[in-house]
Amino acid sequence: MPNTDPKLMSGNANRPLAQQIARRMSLHRGMKVGLVDARVERFNDGEIFVEVFENVRGEDMFVVQPTSNPANDNLMELLIMTDALRRSSAGRITAVIPYFGYARQDRRTKSRSPISAKLVANLITNSGVERILTMDLHAAQIQGFFDIPVDNLYASPIFELDIRYHFRDSMQDLMVVSPDVGGVARARELAKRIDAPLSIVDKRREKAGEVSEMTVIGDVAGKKVIIVDDICDTAGTLCKAAEVLVGAGATEVHAYITHGVLSGPAVGRITESRLKSLVITDSIAQPRPVLDCANIRVVPTAPMLTQAILNIWNGTSVSSLFETATLEPIYEPLYPGLALDQVG
Repeated sequence: MPNTDPKLMSGNANRPLAQQIARRMSLHRGMKVGLVDARVERFNDGEIFVEVFENVRGEDMFVVQPTSNPANDNLMELLIMTDALRRSSAGRITAVIPYFGYARQDRRTKSRSPISAKLVANLITNSGVERILTMDLHAAQIQGFFDIPVDNLYASPIFELDIRYHFRDSMQDLMVVSPDVGGVARARELAKRIDAPLSIVDKRREKAGEVSEMTVIGDVAGKKVIIVDDICDTAGTLCKAAEVLVGAGATEVHAYITHGVLSGPAVGRITESRLKSLVITDSIAQPRPVLDCANIRVVPTAPMLTQAILNIWNGTSVSSLFETATLEPIYEPLYPGLALDQVG
C-alpha cells in the first residue's frame, strides 16, 4: 500500500456522484473519506476560481469532473482545479472523467474541421493531470490522444447485471440491437455477455441531424429488443429506431445507454416514444425532469468507479473490472438474489 491516502476532489459537474464515491470509499476503507474542502465558483464575469482549504502536499489526488453540459465550463473547472493542486505540490493527480466531452469530434469529417478531442486531451495533459479514468469513450482511439495512461472502463458489465436481474424470466426472448453500424462492436460485446442474438439498424442521413431512412438487419419478430449505445443526445435516432423495431415485430423495446446527454427535446421524445424503458448511468448529473420521467431509469457507476480508484491508488489491476464476476459482489445490494452462477 502507498504511504499516502487517496483524496477526492470534485468540481460542480457531478457532485452527487463524487459524494457517492466518497461514501463507498469510506465503507471500503473502514474510515471516513470525504471530499477535499475547496471552493470552485465563478466571479461575476464568469471566470472560474478555485481555492483548496486543505494541505494536499504529496497526496494522491482524484478529481471527479465529467466534462458534460456545459462542457466548456466543466472543462475549465477541471483544468483550473488541476493547476491549483499542482501548484499546491500534490503528489499525483488523476482526473476521473466519467463522461469525456468533445469525444464525438475524434476525426476530421470534412475539410478544414478540427479534431477537438485531441485538443482537449492536450489541454488536460498539459494542465498537470498524470492519469485519466473514464468510461465508455465514444471512440477507442481517443486513448491514444493522451500521452499519459488512460483507464477506460466499460458499462457493459453493469448492464449485464441489470439485464439478468430485470429480464431473469425472459432471457431467451432477448435480442441486442445496435442503432447503427458504427456501434456493432459495443452491441456484440453485450450480446455475448448475455448470450443473445445480435441485430443492426442501418440508418441513412440526408443531412446532419436528420435520419431519412432506417432498415432493420435481422429478424426481431417476437423478441424483446435491447438497443445498446454509448450516448443519447436528442433521442431522435433512438426513438425512431424503437418505432422501426416495433414495426418489424419486436414485442418490447428497451435501451441501455451509458451517457444520457438528453439535451433539447429528448425527455419529451422518450416519454412519447415506443420505448418501454431507457436505462442510463449517472456519469452525467441529471435534472429533475429526467429523474421524474416514468420510463427512464438511472443505474449507479459509483461502485465501479470507487473500486477503480482504489485499484489505481494501491497499484492493482483496473482491467479486472471488465469482468462481471468482479463487479457482481460490488453490485449485489442493487440486485439481491442474482447468484454468481447466473452471470455466465
